[in-house]
Amino acid sequence: MAMLRAATMHDAAADTAGMLAGVGLGLLAGVTYALYSWSAHRLMGHGIGRAAAMGSVFGLGGLALLPVLALTGAPLLASPQAFTVGAYMALVPMFLGYVLFGLGLTRISASTATTLTLAEPAVAAVLAVIVVGERLPLLGWLGIAGIGLSLLVLALAPSRREVEPPAVPDVVTTA
Repeated sequence: MAMLRAATMHDAAADTAGMLAGVGLGLLAGVTYALYSWSAHRLMGHGIGRAAAMGSVFGLGGLALLPVLALTGAPLLASPQAFTVGAYMALVPMFLGYVLFGLGLTRISASTATTLTLAEPAVAAVLAVIVVGERLPLLGWLGIAGIGLSLLVLALAPSRREVEPPAVPDVVTTA
């Protein structure tokens, strides 16, 4: 019995460690995504064209991922169906999505654009419910509502440019 309990405790510790590692990696992914958005926006702000800025960021990222493809990409080439799905994923959600994201970065701040991407998992979850027939638990719907509320607050908040400067009283000097 003691060994069973020890094994259960070990599994719980491993589960907790795995969960913490997943949360940490998720946070790191968020930081790198914010850096990507900030870098692309900064390049565009310095006069680099949108296509050149986005192309350079993704080109360098693609080069960095080539070793991963070489080590793990064999299943992608194993069948025409797998290759077609991979090509679709590269062209539609990635290429088209980031071309549109780049257009957005030319019109709004990087922080606003990155915040708006919070809608992506909510839209994906709703599409999974509608298209695939998945069931979303109450907590999932509450999360979607929270994302929607956050985006609404962002949309309704006055931008720094719209806020009027405080009135400065006339200064009367006496000599």
